[in-house]
Amino acid sequence: MPPAPKQLSNLNLAAQVGSVTLPNPVMTASGTAGLSTELGAYLDLGALGAVVTKSLAAFAWPGNPPVRVTQTSAGMVNSVGLQGPGVEAWLHNDLPALGATGARVVASIWGRSVEEYEQAAAMLAQAPASVVAVEVNLSCPNLGGHGIFAQDAMATGAVMSATQAAGRPLWAKLTPMVTNIVEIAEAAIAGGAEALTLTNTVPALVLDPATRRSHLGGGMGGLSGPAMHPIALRAVYEVHAAMPTVPIVGVGGIAHGEDAINMFLAGANAVQVGTASFANPRATAVVLEQIRQWCVANDIKDLSELHGGAHRND
Repeated sequence: MPPAPKQLSNLNLAAQVGSVTLPNPVMTASGTAGLSTELGAYLDLGALGAVVTKSLAAFAWPGNPPVRVTQTSAGMVNSVGLQGPGVEAWLHNDLPALGATGARVVASIWGRSVEEYEQAAAMLAQAPASVVAVEVNLSCPNLGGHGIFAQDAMATGAVMSATQAAGRPLWAKLTPMVTNIVEIAEAAIAGGAEALTLTNTVPALVLDPATRRSHLGGGMGGLSGPAMHPIALRAVYEVHAAMPTVPIVGVGGIAHGEDAINMFLAGANAVQVGTASFANPRATAVVLEQIRQWCVANDIKDLSELHGGAHRND
């Protein structure tokens, strides 16, 4: 008779991201799962580690003109432009239905200035307990003319200090488009971040040869998908090597269970699935199940056994 399949009952996939305990390490990525229950028809949102919202400002924002998303040979480029209803409207109109699913929610915020980040964070201070953390999107364009906040250590620290107004754990979402990501990561932690989300998209351009202009209404966009995975993996590896006690959420090109396993080995405590959800709305649940199967097949009993494994000389 063939051997009985290995069982999952003894597998512990709980993930610890700073002071936040998640039942498993797989979340949606900001901007890819909407503001509420948009993916609820395809998967159990309460069964994920957490649902990360689109980035919200202290005010409603229209975003960029169409076309906003275009496919590339190794992913996609988006120029959505941070469209959103604002924190207050989200709290009243979108969060209640999301919270009712039993999902743990990570609210993502953005701003054009330190003051606007602080305003958005303060609006979340009275959010219900279902909002377990705030992800501070430091990698969006600063429309005040100073570029991306996370490309400057002082700006990064200032925003993280200001967003303490949220009164809950802060995760700093950084860009890989820097010469020294460890320097920026250190500034984020010094400013009050409990954890780091690595990384956001990278600036990209897609041209339409028929018009000889950008295919996107906003001009430039952000590249995500499979092409991002080695870039994000490098960022996670470098930061963990320099700051091994700092919790990291790995994001970038995760479409399969082994992509997530690589992130854990590089030093991530948890992961987010983004672009893959556009091709398959169940992608987050699929990645979680593939992680389970990989761990069972490789006799892993606890997720912590993988954490930082690429740095160890066994």
